Amino acid sequence: MALEKERVCVTGAGGFIGSWTVKLLLSKDYFVHGTVREPRDEKNAHLYQLEKASKNLKLFKADLLDYDSLYSAIVGCSGVFHVATPVPYTDVQNPEVGMIEPAVKGTLNVLKACAEAKVKRVVVVSSVAAVVYNPSWPKGRVLDETCWSDKEHCRTNKRWGWYAYSKTVAEREALEYGKTNGLDVVTICPGYVFGPVLQSTMNTSSWILVNLMKGPESDENQVRMIVDVRNVAEALILLYEKPEAEGRYICTAYGCKGQELVDKLKNLYPHYTYPKFFTEGEEDKVLTSEKLQKLGWSFRPLEETLTDSVESYKKAGILN
Repeated sequence: MALEKERVCVTGAGGFIGSWTVKLLLSKDYFVHGTVREPRDEKNAHLYQLEKASKNLKLFKADLLDYDSLYSAIVGCSGVFHVATPVPYTDVQNPEVGMIEPAVKGTLNVLKACAEAKVKRVVVVSSVAAVVYNPSWPKGRVLDETCWSDKEHCRTNKRWGWYAYSKTVAEREALEYGKTNGLDVVTICPGYVFGPVLQSTMNTSSWILVNLMKGPESDENQVRMIVDVRNVAEALILLYEKPEAEGRYICTAYGCKGQELVDKLKNLYPHYTYPKFFTEGEEDKVLTSEKLQKLGWSFRPLEETLTDSVESYKKAGILN
């Protein structure tokens, strides 16, 4: 009798990164449990249309703050990809409730469920926001996995501070929980994630690209660390499948200044309205993904990512 396919769980399965992770896992013959807020919501219809989904995908109604719902989705799985997290596009009125609690308490709920269900390994999606906000890091030195955002510094950053704070605290707690409870936890810190969308609703990082093409008067000419969503999904599965993976991993492919990014987009799509001038933003940060590359990770050309992104926005009717 053939052995049953390995079962894994993806939290936030209907989101941008979650959808691509589910798609790639299904293509590799995993049986996937996906957590979503409402399995029959039209927003999750794209998941049922993925190849092999009819046989190998089961969606669970779950909430990060509801432990029992998470445990129901995780029990029986050998691996978990914790992707779900709130990402702000507009100001959050109450960041403690709207962002920090789901990010931190939600992550701990997932980890507790994983420990109880005796999961083999958990891969937790963090962000470069948990890396780059560190004023004491030596100026000009490339940022690696030993650099952590300073929590108090994050609190004073009006733009992305609460998001950075929530990701920093959640990632630190995840790694600490793993050590304390004997749970194998690996974390990944992607940069700006671009690439084609599978889901029907737009995510924050995709809106950043769309807005650049819809002509804001100006934009900050600071370095954005960019990575393709498909390469993030590949990295997640690589970190799950490679026994030697441990600790945290930065996941970025290109450091691109605002002006350079717009020039590339203009070259590919000259007919859109782009920013007319650029202002200098915060000090540029350069990160390295060398640790992840040593595991065998590679990434697509930036032009391919940008083209596939824009074509998917046009197909979705977000860009003309």
